[in-house]
Amino acid sequence: MSEPATVDTPLKKLVGDKTAKALATHLDLHTAGDLVYHFPRRYDERGEHTDIRSLDVGEQVTVLAQVQRTAVRPMRQRRGNLLEVTVGDGSGGVLTLTFFGNQAWRERELRPGRWGLFAGKVTEFRGKRQLNGPEYVLLGEGGDGEAAVSDEIEEFAGALIPVYPAAAAVPTWVIARCVRVVLDTFTPPDDPLPGTVRASRKLVGLGTALTEIHRPSSKEELHRARRRLKWDEAFAVQLTLVQRKHRAADWPARPRPARSGGLLDAFDARLPYELTTGQRDVGVEIAADLAAPHPMHRLLQGEVGSGKTVVALRAMLQVVDAGGQAALLAPTEVLAAQHYRGMLDLLGPLGRAGELGSAEHATRVELVTGSLGAAARRRALGEVASGAAGIVLGTHALLYEGVDFADLGLVVVDEQHRFGVEQRDALRSKADQPPHVLVMTATPIPRTVAMTVYGDLEVSTLSQLPRGRSPIASHVVPAAEKPAYLDRAWRRLREEVTAGHQAYVVCPRIGEGPASEEEPPPVDDNGRRPPLAVTEVAPLLAEGPLHGLRIGVLHGRLPADEKDAVMRSFAAGDLDVLVATTVIEVGVDVPNATVMIVLDADRFGVSQLHQLRGRVGRGSAAGLCLLVSEAAEGSSARERLDAVASTSDGFKLAELDLEQRREGDVLGATQSGHRSHLRLLSLKRDTELIRDARAEAITLVEDDPELTRNPALAASVAALVDEDRAEYLEKG
Repeated sequence: MSEPATVDTPLKKLVGDKTAKALATHLDLHTAGDLVYHFPRRYDERGEHTDIRSLDVGEQVTVLAQVQRTAVRPMRQRRGNLLEVTVGDGSGGVLTLTFFGNQAWRERELRPGRWGLFAGKVTEFRGKRQLNGPEYVLLGEGGDGEAAVSDEIEEFAGALIPVYPAAAAVPTWVIARCVRVVLDTFTPPDDPLPGTVRASRKLVGLGTALTEIHRPSSKEELHRARRRLKWDEAFAVQLTLVQRKHRAADWPARPRPARSGGLLDAFDARLPYELTTGQRDVGVEIAADLAAPHPMHRLLQGEVGSGKTVVALRAMLQVVDAGGQAALLAPTEVLAAQHYRGMLDLLGPLGRAGELGSAEHATRVELVTGSLGAAARRRALGEVASGAAGIVLGTHALLYEGVDFADLGLVVVDEQHRFGVEQRDALRSKADQPPHVLVMTATPIPRTVAMTVYGDLEVSTLSQLPRGRSPIASHVVPAAEKPAYLDRAWRRLREEVTAGHQAYVVCPRIGEGPASEEEPPPVDDNGRRPPLAVTEVAPLLAEGPLHGLRIGVLHGRLPADEKDAVMRSFAAGDLDVLVATTVIEVGVDVPNATVMIVLDADRFGVSQLHQLRGRVGRGSAAGLCLLVSEAAEGSSARERLDAVASTSDGFKLAELDLEQRREGDVLGATQSGHRSHLRLLSLKRDTELIRDARAEAITLVEDDPELTRNPALAASVAALVDEDRAEYLEKG
């Protein structure tokens, strides 16, 4: 009798050295636990069509299909025969399988009527989709030769057939065979989930779930298995976040209570407009957090133009009133410089301490960026270190050694998704005690993402736009179908400039040179033409449809002083049109800009387009955003653009964005560099389950903060949320 397998048993002891090596090399599977948690990505059912018609050329697929007919013909260019096998899925979709060489045994084996799983890359020849020399396994009665039916797969014939995430060298049926070998001797770990939770949430046991997800006895049992395993993933994440929030509540922080008659009161008195109800309400929440003896950890999300910067500035002034300093970390020098100018304008005499005409209780505002000259840098750093600068703005240059604060009380992180965890943590470490932290984003966050990725933060939302913000009309310009519409777009831009306004033209790429974060690769996987580039488009516009207009160019590869000069010129009205990359996506505020034309708009994401168009309509005149695309009508890219044009509700668009893009690792695997153990949980489809898991996590952590009475559960959480991911959440 074989020795029982546990989650830690090496696969080479169970499936042999050769197969174990292939699983490790191609799929990063090393132990029985790795394999058992390598879940099927879908299930085929014999007699159910696989919808061959939906397959895309170039896609690596595994399809369940039935042999319809075979034909043998001599090859033209060389000796030997070509075997063509036509398979179908019962819905009208057909594929041609081609095999080269004299393989009479294969013709006998692939008889009409036989069902099988066929794996390969979809190609096209003379208008017909085909798989060249595919791997396959037949279901039902056996056959001869290389493709003989495996007993392990045959047991699924007529039932649910698991189709695994696979590799060309390790097809799905090889994985299925290995899973069967492992499950035959596998001893699942003791169920770590507390019995009370299992019972109240009607969840099946872990052992049952692991068996049924690979070898489902029915669709109902499969559903129950998937629900239990999704629960484990959601519960592990929520326990980690709730524990992190619980621990943070015990960290000491210096309270920064509001002070009557201070800078904040003076600022409110000189504001040229009235705060929205939302701004006032969020301000009250933040003020209370800052006055507490534990660090604030709050996410402020709001639509483009909802007034987050004013809310953040008021929080910074409260901290300055309490004797501390506040730092704002911006993702780009353009945005940091814009914040600096904007805050100086809003503060007026209140931000010019030591200067002629400054207010009595004024502070200083300093800008620290990498492009500062040596003398200016020494002066700025001296102001920061002495505490004379109550408000400090900058980029990642704030993180460098040599930037020291007298008493850092508040860290504001603008557009936090642009920063790595280590960068945010480095700034927080510059305080003697943990500072209060306010994280801002203008990218609306779907509820499940906020609950899962930002579950350790208190969330405040600004959805109300300040008075005076103008509506933005958005339209798709189908350049390929109706080139005259593009001509009209350029004329429309000229009309706005003639009326005294300004415009943006946005391109997805900078131009010649190495790729950067703000531009995609020159050619995509489908072989489309390179995306349009700023350095190529600007001269064409200057010579063509925008001839005679004052055109500026802005992108991330320009020297910092040149970028700042261009933005200053545009803000001052010395330029009519700014041709730019997504460097203008966040924070750029020029109220006189009323029109934006986004070229190759289908190359941008939904949320990115929403952010971009928020740069227009920021003054009293209405805004116009034209999304130029060659995407065909009815294509997913075109539907995405139509959706952006149809609504200005950023939260609706955020949900659409989540539906259309791959979710990735909710715990930041791209930053930790490790393979995710979260495989089933869907942020789009499992909202209710995530909410329930959070409620149970809160109850459990309140009773047992470190899970000391639930050691098996603590170990399970550690396995699903490894140390790197826990640290990511801890720092984030």
